[in-house]
Amino acid sequence: MLHTSYIEISRSALEHNLNFIRDFINENVLYSSVIKGNAYGHGIEIIVPLEEDLGVRHFSVFSADEAYRVKKISRANSAIMIMGMLDKEQLTWAIENDIEFFVFNWERLHHATTIANKLGKRAKIHVELETGMNRTGFPLNDLPHIAHYLKQNIKHLSFHGLCTHYAGAESIANYYRVKKQMRAFNRGIAKLKQLEIVPRLFHTACSAALLRYPATQMDMVRVGILQYGFFPSKEVLIDYLTKTKRKKDPLHRIISWKSSVMDIKHVKTGEFIGYGTSYFANTDMKIAIIPVGYGHGFSRSLSNQGRVLINGQMVNVIGMVNMNMMSVNICNTKGVKKGDEVVIIGKQGDMKLTVASFSDFSDQINYELLTRLPSDLPRITVV
Repeated sequence: MLHTSYIEISRSALEHNLNFIRDFINENVLYSSVIKGNAYGHGIEIIVPLEEDLGVRHFSVFSADEAYRVKKISRANSAIMIMGMLDKEQLTWAIENDIEFFVFNWERLHHATTIANKLGKRAKIHVELETGMNRTGFPLNDLPHIAHYLKQNIKHLSFHGLCTHYAGAESIANYYRVKKQMRAFNRGIAKLKQLEIVPRLFHTACSAALLRYPATQMDMVRVGILQYGFFPSKEVLIDYLTKTKRKKDPLHRIISWKSSVMDIKHVKTGEFIGYGTSYFANTDMKIAIIPVGYGHGFSRSLSNQGRVLINGQMVNVIGMVNMNMMSVNICNTKGVKKGDEVVIIGKQGDMKLTVASFSDFSDQINYELLTRLPSDLPRITVV
């Protein structure tokens, strides 16, 4: 292997998580796997085939480039839905390839109609409503105009979905805001029914909403972080454990990140280690050099704070994390030699380093650390 570190993705852990999620989903509710941000850093090209083998047939992405990657790797002709960026020039490709996409402004709606008419093919659209997130979406007052427009252009537009996104369902601090959004969306549903036009699907639920607000399931759920083995927040985990009277996290992490010892060095008392003067050796020391740095997604904020596993023991990062390297203290770790396995995320022996543990040493959250893992790091499937 030519890279300095690599990522392992566990098929069995992914299957376990999907089964856990499916236990929460009502019968006949469609499951959409959210794989934006390179499948939350796990790798679109490795997650899509694995999930298709496990029965997933609908994928949600942010942009056209991600949709293209899914289309290219899919072996089951799965449905693909773009929730965000889609240029006018990319609309033609999306419509030609039966890609579903969010419509949240009149410009995109008009362009989609024009292109679909030119192609002689219906565009599969999901109309997004602005219910209080204040990010993207049509205001509810536009619904009568939208309904009229869709009826006029039924030959060119397939009304696949009406949707919205909740502004922080993972936090109790947002409870009233989310409840207000739910009421607003329900008013939208009622309005469409009154106007005698309804989509194939109503969908609003993300991972947090699925667990905390079961009524948001509707016809489809869009699940991201849960399937990778992480609760959206500690608050959601605690809420789940309290309600189910369980004592431990039921999800399995599917990702491990590993490297190896590049070199071993002895440092004398009174010397500084690495750039600058952030770490001073107050005794003779033995350190290991690991070929992973902030250029690989291991944040510079973990300097003198981070941890890795070597020979089944947790060792401290010392000195500044460089672009491509970091140093760790192996004074109390016996038998370390060049080439030994280094675990950055995952298990080694009886010890474990979770993605969540990184937040203890830096300001990074699960989502941030995962999506910052470079896409060119090799990802391999393990049992």
